[in-house]
Formats: sequence, structure tokens, C-alpha cells
Amino acid sequence: MRREDSAPLAGEVAAIGLTDAEAVTLLHGADSGVRPVPGRYGYRAAKRAFDVVASGAALAVLLVPGLALSAAICVKSPGAGPLYSQLRAGRVRADGTYRFFRMWKFRSMVPHADEMLVELRDQNEADGPLFKIKDDPRVIPGLGHFIRRHSIDELPQLLNVFTGQMSLIGPRPALPREVVQYDERAMRRLRVKPGCGGAWQASTRSDSSFEEMVDLDLDYIEKSSPAHDLKLMFSTVRSMLDGKGAY
Repeated sequence: MRREDSAPLAGEVAAIGLTDAEAVTLLHGADSGVRPVPGRYGYRAAKRAFDVVASGAALAVLLVPGLALSAAICVKSPGAGPLYSQLRAGRVRADGTYRFFRMWKFRSMVPHADEMLVELRDQNEADGPLFKIKDDPRVIPGLGHFIRRHSIDELPQLLNVFTGQMSLIGPRPALPREVVQYDERAMRRLRVKPGCGGAWQASTRSDSSFEEMVDLDLDYIEKSSPAHDLKLMFSTVRSMLDGKGAY
């Protein structure tokens, strides 16, 4: 299945509301229609080396604060673990087939938040395949809003970076149910390894439209270099600290 079929699939998703597990089943073994960005072995090797060293050091530094935050989450959300995982789309394989992995976060929403999604679909404030609500009722009051505003919930993704499923800088990894709705242009986001931060996080974050996010990601793929990655890394950290555009 190539992505020329994406338009009818998008209509089907809108009609029946696929879960991520159903989307993975639908996409399993299918041809995305895009291929990984070729060559640039020196840049990719340097990027991977930096990812391993930086994420390993950050995990060591954040271990104790992370344990403290985990305890606070357990107090605020009894009966739920402090970590939460979702299936996300990684860089496509050499033959164009999809690759999925489990991405980790600190829990910022109440248990069973995904099951509440169907009831909230009509309140979606984002465009395209994205789903965003500024005052999401699923967020843990107080603590959940704080860690989401400053992207603290994303810190466990350093584990994904250390193991090679993600990079520190790159397009944000999409949910399978979003990928099913991608057109050929948006599918090009999957040509590189997804990242914890990047051009979108360093600029407008949730205030941008889906098409603006795709524009920023494709521009990053064209301009990616060690210097550009470092610039985006510092900009992403600044964006996390000020919390603008996050919800």
C-alpha cells in the first residue's frame, strides 16, 4: 500500500476513529512511499555519538529529580505508574516500510486518558491529524499542567535517544493514527529519525498549524548539520523554560 491511498484512508479514519493499535495493524508491511535520507554518514555518526553521550549524561543528572517527580505523580494520580508509553512512528526502513517504537513520558494525564479521546474528539483545537485541547480535562490538575507546559513530561524520551530509537533533535514522532492520515508531503517527515526537540519546539510549538509544523520539519531535514542541530537544541531548551505555546 503506497501513500497515494492516503486520501481515502483519512476519510475512513475520520469516520471510524482508528486506535493506534489498529493503525499499526493497517500500516504493518505497507510501503510509505518515502525512503530514508541517503548518505551523510559522517554527520549521522557524529549525531549518534553526541546523542549517546548527551542523553547518558542527562539521564545520570536527572535520576534523583526524576525519582522525586515520579513519587509526586503517584501521589497525584493514585493507582497509576509515573511513566506512560505510546506507540510512535520512527524513521522508515530502507524499503519504505514503517517502523514503530514505544516512546516514554512522565504521566501528565489521568489513567485511561486515551480511552477518553473519543468523547473529546469534537473539542479538538488542532488541524490536520493532530489532536490538541488547550484546557484538556484529562490532564492531572496542577502538576500535570506544569510538567506539560515546560515539557518535563518528555524527559524520559532520553531513554529512547540513548537506545537509538530517537535523536535529541529531529521531527517529533507521530502517533500511528496520525500517520494513517498523512499525505505524501507529510510522510517525508519519516525520512529521518524523530527527535525530542527540533524546529517546531524551538518556535511556535502548539500554536502552529499542522502544515506549519510539516514546513518546519522538512526545512530542518534539508538544512540539518551539527551547527544547526546545536542551535535548535539551545532554542528548544529555552522554549521549554519559558513554556510559551505549550498545552
